[in-house]
Amino acid sequence: MTVFLLKRLGEAIVALFVVSVAVFAGVYAIGDPLSLLVPPDATAATEAAIAAELGLDRPLPLQYAAFVANALEGDFGVSFFYREPALQVIAERLPATLELATVAMVIATFVGVPLGLWAGMHPGTILDRTIVTGSVLGFSIPTFMVGLVFILVFAVVLGWLPSGGRGDTVEVFGVRLSVLTLDGWTHLLLPAANLALFPLAFIVRLARSGMREALSLDFVRFARAQGLSRGKVVRLHILKFVAIPIVTLVGLQFGILIAFAVVTEQIFAWPGMGKLLIDAINQLDRPLIVAYILMTSVLFIAINLVVDLLYGLLDPRARLG
Repeated sequence: MTVFLLKRLGEAIVALFVVSVAVFAGVYAIGDPLSLLVPPDATAATEAAIAAELGLDRPLPLQYAAFVANALEGDFGVSFFYREPALQVIAERLPATLELATVAMVIATFVGVPLGLWAGMHPGTILDRTIVTGSVLGFSIPTFMVGLVFILVFAVVLGWLPSGGRGDTVEVFGVRLSVLTLDGWTHLLLPAANLALFPLAFIVRLARSGMREALSLDFVRFARAQGLSRGKVVRLHILKFVAIPIVTLVGLQFGILIAFAVVTEQIFAWPGMGKLLIDAINQLDRPLIVAYILMTSVLFIAINLVVDLLYGLLDPRARLG
């Protein structure tokens, strides 16, 4: 296990290096942030002073070398727009995005797995066809359209839930959380449900196909031949079999939700990292963009490592490999 962890750590370092080079080159080769930061009537001396303060007067290789050296110390530079450390700006928005993605993933998992298992156990029924059709719609309908429909129905017409914002929060160990307040939950439900639809459709299809496959395997037939009820066979044998691919999918989808919750956060005015990224792109805030992408890359790598460990716990053959 130690060798496995060291190998994964080495792969993570290489991946981060490649991502940092690609992102830095792409971001710093496009646009001129000075055009946004310097007033049109500023003198050349003022523009040169601002460029020197932000480090934009140095060649790109030196800027990248300085960026890597500072990043190793936890310093991702100063945001051009906020004039604060980029990591601090992201850290202020990260809890909101993690909270939204976590609740969305919980909804997708605890709704999608039972629906998929039930559909797999009763193929061809009306409810099975309804579940499959719903999963297809979950793939097909754009997220922004579903979000607007949610706002129209539940916020405007029915008036049950607010249309945007985060609501009341409670500070726990220095982190603001909205899941601990009733007002926070009312603000969280709509964006979390909207964000959960795409992974929910994936999980339903995967759980259904896993159940259909498991029912035809010898160990399930043998368990049934021993007199075990179908429910007991599902709990003792099939769930573990189906959980292996679902754990992998949940891990990947959770990382995707964190990194690409931009549309949902924009629609519901959720103060997370996705909305921050859109603002940073509009303002050509290079340190903030690079820090955001590297932060999400670190989260992806950490999630994949956890998934690998869980995979090994569920399937001993993975540990042997």
